[in-house]
Amino acid sequence: MLEDRDAWRATHCSIGRAMEVVGTRSAMLILREAYYGTTRFDDFASRVGITEAVASARLKELTEAGLFERVPYKEPGKRTRHEYVLTEKGRDLLPAVLALMQWGDKYLHGGKGGPLEVADDATGERVRVEVRSESGREVPLGELRVSVNESRRRLRE
Repeated sequence: MLEDRDAWRATHCSIGRAMEVVGTRSAMLILREAYYGTTRFDDFASRVGITEAVASARLKELTEAGLFERVPYKEPGKRTRHEYVLTEKGRDLLPAVLALMQWGDKYLHGGKGGPLEVADDATGERVRVEVRSESGREVPLGELRVSVNESRRRLRE
């Protein structure tokens, strides 16, 4: 629970600001494809099932937001084109996307799991997104404490 709700304003909400960057279905599915290894424009459009115009707009927005970097490539006899490669900022969204996938697997597929499984390549163990403290303790919702970041509040004043 947020201790002092009156001390915090939603205009500064990190969730809201993040949704301004990735809040469309097509943006999230483009990120999904990038995590699966897609880098080329045509592949994003066809694998996500969106028009080239929508793919172009989303990739431009995600690149301008710093989630992708455009890297030139050239196939023999063809013009130079660009691949879209995830930046650190884009890779850091992976837990959020995996958490959505995990939630969808549990609640939207009748409890049978989803069409894909995510595993640790080194061990073969399934991967899960969980809320844990820095010491590694799993923290349930009822035991989370949310408070105003005083150092950020002082910066705004």
